Amino acid sequence: MSEASMGTRFPGTRLSVNVNKVAVLRNSRGGHEPDVLAAARACLDAGAHGITVHPRPDRRHIVAEDLAPLALLTAQFGVELNIEGNPFAPPRPGYPGLLALCEQTRPAQVTLVPDGDGQLTSDHGFSFEGNDARLAEQIHAFAALGCRVSLFVDAGVAGLERAAALGAHRIELYTGPYAEAFAQGNPVGALRLCAETARRAQALGLGVNAGHDLSQANLATFLAEVPDVLEVSIGHALVGEALYQGLGATVDAYLAILGSQSHA
Repeated sequence: MSEASMGTRFPGTRLSVNVNKVAVLRNSRGGHEPDVLAAARACLDAGAHGITVHPRPDRRHIVAEDLAPLALLTAQFGVELNIEGNPFAPPRPGYPGLLALCEQTRPAQVTLVPDGDGQLTSDHGFSFEGNDARLAEQIHAFAALGCRVSLFVDAGVAGLERAAALGAHRIELYTGPYAEAFAQGNPVGALRLCAETARRAQALGLGVNAGHDLSQANLATFLAEVPDVLEVSIGHALVGEALYQGLGATVDAYLAILGSQSHA
């Protein structure tokens, strides 16, 4: 049964904390501090619903060795681990490939992202044109591991029917353009596009996640306009805010936003 099936009660939006930026700080100095596992535990102790990581081939933040301890931690808390990555990035020393990492850790969710080695951050989604057969093969391989498969997409993307036909379970809306429009004081158009894309996906039986540059400032507005978002993945803003507020207090603030939306 699809997650967007009619008659299924919307369970409320869940918060998955992306701990990549903690790893960036650690790697900038070498060694083990700040401790990614301790940071993830602090977020889960505060009530976060899951942990997200995006191990990249260049090992600039989360690395392969981080995954097994994080998988164990999330299992201990009974929450989900979401691993993001490009399924087409070839293995290389220190990076066995996304599928191999998921075979080792069996995350609840894998989010497939078409990012290249040179990208500073994920900045576009799949287009569903020209690589359907390869993408279908990857989706089926991850699903065979028991992973829910989510595809990173731009708001307004064409061909969502193909995403559903390829076997994806969810999409993750790339919210960077919305966050930029919000910061400029004119989010209406970007919000409308996100909401329309979410509704199209849900009509096809796809669940909807969202992520990228969401923050305490813009999250409530986004959730008020975009229907039935199942999960938000937030890392950069949350870790930045936590420098001033502390991780526990920052997670609490996000959970309060999510709670206010579920009762709106």
